[in-house]
Amino acid sequence: MSTKILLVPALAVGLMAAPAMANDNNDGAVTGAAGGAVTGAIVGGPVGAAVGGAVGLIAGAAISPPPQQVVTYVQQQPMADTVVVRERIAVGRPLPRTVALTPIPENPTYAYAVVNHQRVIVDPKTYTVVQVIR
Repeated sequence: MSTKILLVPALAVGLMAAPAMANDNNDGAVTGAAGGAVTGAIVGGPVGAAVGGAVGLIAGAAISPPPQQVVTYVQQQPMADTVVVRERIAVGRPLPRTVALTPIPENPTYAYAVVNHQRVIVDPKTYTVVQVIR
């Protein structure tokens, strides 16, 4: 029993640390792993945390950044009409559906909004944040 108790936290830390060390652009992977671990812990205890962390890691890493021309387009847009939301804005997390999105004419698979004084690129179908422009 004590081996399981020590193994599960070590596994969760390893799952979260590995992508963070791989490169600086793994915000989605780290966020996914952390969110999955928390959700798994609530539902299934320590074993659920390990499984949830692994599933969240895979889901978070699946979000790929938008093409450079999309990023450039959004960077060039004015910062007018900022929306303030309480939720934390992070890659892989959805924006509230009340946020008005502006489609990107050259690439309609992306949209953007100015939220909490930050430009964010989102998937307009799911409102999932794909990139936060700092």
